[in-house]
Amino acid sequence: MTRSRMDEGGAGDESVRKGSGSSSGADLRSGSPSSERAPRTEDEHLLQAPSPVRPRDYMLGEPWRVMRIMGEFVEGFEGLSDVTRAVSMFGSNRLSEDSPWYDLARETAHRFALADWTIMTGGGPGIMEAANRGAADGGALSVGLSIELPEEESHNRYVNRGINFRYFFVRKTMLVKYSSAFVFFPGGYGTLDELFEALTLIQTGKIRDFPVVLMGAAFWEGLIEWLLRELVGGGTINAADLDLCYITDDPKQALEYVTRRS
Repeated sequence: MTRSRMDEGGAGDESVRKGSGSSSGADLRSGSPSSERAPRTEDEHLLQAPSPVRPRDYMLGEPWRVMRIMGEFVEGFEGLSDVTRAVSMFGSNRLSEDSPWYDLARETAHRFALADWTIMTGGGPGIMEAANRGAADGGALSVGLSIELPEEESHNRYVNRGINFRYFFVRKTMLVKYSSAFVFFPGGYGTLDELFEALTLIQTGKIRDFPVVLMGAAFWEGLIEWLLRELVGGGTINAADLDLCYITDDPKQALEYVTRRS
């Protein structure tokens, strides 16, 4: 694991809202079928198993869903076709403006914006808003790729180019395809999902080895220690795999690292 000399930080927060999963714990414990309510998102609808009661309706509907998915890919490709030098920034959507991590994300994005980088986020509140705000402060293109989620609004007010997605895997494709680097701030399940997916794509050679920065040493060090002890120690990854990330608390060092590696 590559890290800077600075190691001051703080605590983070979860990034996934309650109730955003495909079924609740009560449903699982009671055994009540998830079909008792309508799916709340297109992702949930897509991933829902066929109903044994009406299988014919399922067969008629799913092929047409492929066309909607294809349409989202086309919209994403068209909307981002001119983005050639972008950094995607991730973190909790629960952190408010008075959080030190919010300030760090805004400052980091601002520094990248002044260096002529486009800033891309999930377009939501919290860290995403802070990053888009920093981009706006620096006069850069501020992109928000929002996803359909229960109880969450679309884009934050600092996005000046926004695209709405209904399918997570389409949005993830866009974030990877049009990014030259990933910067992660403290977050929850969603942030960790994006982090480990990026590391997996790099480790398996599916994408080039582009820069991955973890901002906030105090937040990330516990995870890195666990990876070193359990995964490296257990032989499930190599020690060199930890060098796919760079840890720092300093926006200037983050920019220098990304610029050097890009």
